Amino acid sequence: MLPILFNTGMVQAILDGRKKETRRAMKPQPLFYTGRKYIFDDKEVPKQWEDCSDIIGTYQYQPGDILYVRETWCRGSLDYQEEKYYYRADGNNFHCRWHPSIHMPRAAARIWLKVKDVRVERLQDITEKQAQMEGAVRCYEEKRPDEDGPVIYQSEDGGGYYTLGFKAVWDSTIKKPDRSKFGWDANPWVWVIEFGRCGKPEGGECKC
Repeated sequence: MLPILFNTGMVQAILDGRKKETRRAMKPQPLFYTGRKYIFDDKEVPKQWEDCSDIIGTYQYQPGDILYVRETWCRGSLDYQEEKYYYRADGNNFHCRWHPSIHMPRAAARIWLKVKDVRVERLQDITEKQAQMEGAVRCYEEKRPDEDGPVIYQSEDGGGYYTLGFKAVWDSTIKKPDRSKFGWDANPWVWVIEFGRCGKPEGGECKC
């Protein structure tokens, strides 16, 4: 069982049943794709990726894997000898110290996922349907004279595009110094992980 990190908004989308796939930037990025294999800078490429046409097989997540979600959390008081945890995605304003998702222990996990498929593609290849499966909301984009660039805002009339919503969420997760390489406009290569919710594993098996 492997961990996977999600921010609070994406955890809420999973709990709502709106998020069924996630994209993660490939690191390092391929220089190009020949149609048969991905070519990397010799100084950056991991050894197991050298001359690798079946790059999917080298990724940390594989179809059939069971993942537990790490999310922003805090530890509550002991209740009937059981340790209790609270989660920021629930919207509860408890007076406790929130801990970042990367520090969440497996014992605190409440969401389990089963990987259905893994593939590699360009970020901007995402379709409207796939952006919806990412948990994005419909948005519009417009240029405003008081802003440096186009502004993306959530639709209130049922129109707009899921891809714009995904674009906004993606860039919000990329640090500004890294956007030239991993931001939406850079159109990086990404891992695409499709998953489904499942129950807490028992004896190594996940009840889906």
